[in-house]
Amino acid sequence: MIEVAVIGVGGWGKNLARNYYQLPEANLRYICDLDPAKLEAMQRQYPGATTTSSYDDVLADPELDAVVIATTGPSHYELAKKALLAGKDVYVEKPFVLEVEHAVELTELAEKGDRIVMVGHLLEYHPVVARLKSMIEAGDLGDVYYIYSQRLNLGTVREDENALWNFAPHDISSILYLLGKKPVDVSARGQDYLQRDVEDVVFLTISFEDSTMAHIHVSWLDPHKVRKLTIVGSSKMAVFDDLESSEKLKVYDKGARLSQDYDTFAEYVGLRFGDITIPYVKTGEPLRIECLHFIDCVENRKQPRSDGHDGIRVIKVLDAAQRSLKNNGVPVAID
Repeated sequence: MIEVAVIGVGGWGKNLARNYYQLPEANLRYICDLDPAKLEAMQRQYPGATTTSSYDDVLADPELDAVVIATTGPSHYELAKKALLAGKDVYVEKPFVLEVEHAVELTELAEKGDRIVMVGHLLEYHPVVARLKSMIEAGDLGDVYYIYSQRLNLGTVREDENALWNFAPHDISSILYLLGKKPVDVSARGQDYLQRDVEDVVFLTISFEDSTMAHIHVSWLDPHKVRKLTIVGSSKMAVFDDLESSEKLKVYDKGARLSQDYDTFAEYVGLRFGDITIPYVKTGEPLRIECLHFIDCVENRKQPRSDGHDGIRVIKVLDAAQRSLKNNGVPVAID
């Protein structure tokens, strides 16, 4: 059984604590937070776990195998580095870190110490995204032309990170995972309507090494709650709506093709309209799947799907998007 500590039990950390408490393969050994009220609530809910505000005490336990970090983004680097240096395997919620150099350093530190480092790119573990990945690899959609996603709501407004860093890691990680292609550059524009220098809404466009492109719209200042991803291919198109209760994936047998009229030798675009299908996708809580994957990697010393290198790829896009955002949308190359 893998002994786990959850660090930070805010809105998302509570969900992580619940999952690790419920998994038979894991034992929730510690819950660590600086808020006494949160610790008291966690102690009542999970009486078998030790609650503490001392991160150093958690890391000093030789019986502890893994640390799950769900604190605010700016604290991720220092907390993850201390855990790796203490010989613990580490899971870090998104965003991995805020600097590309820090992402590279943590990944190299884990590799040198034979430790696991995994990033909480939740959508890579979503059953619908897994189905879309297999469809793309099998050529069911044809050549992917472009992808666009929307992650919107009128919700929690952050002070320590903008909508780009808060929301976009989900979409960037899933798009990179689905396409398996190298991004070339990114441009981003947004506005800070509520707080100075904290953008509430961001539009970013990623160009890839071929003609594929992706567009991402994120906002916490929107009348609609939307969690949707659309893929347009040369053969078919697919829409993943995560807010649908059951019919989360729809595939449209629609397309357009350049044709030749042999009577007039004129070229024209022919449109094709076919059926809409709703593939069956076995349901499952993505967070539970992700937590099980982390435990499996720790126990069997396997490389996580969303490992440090995956984290580096996403942070590189975020970093370039942030620089573009501050330069009024000028495209920024991704190394």
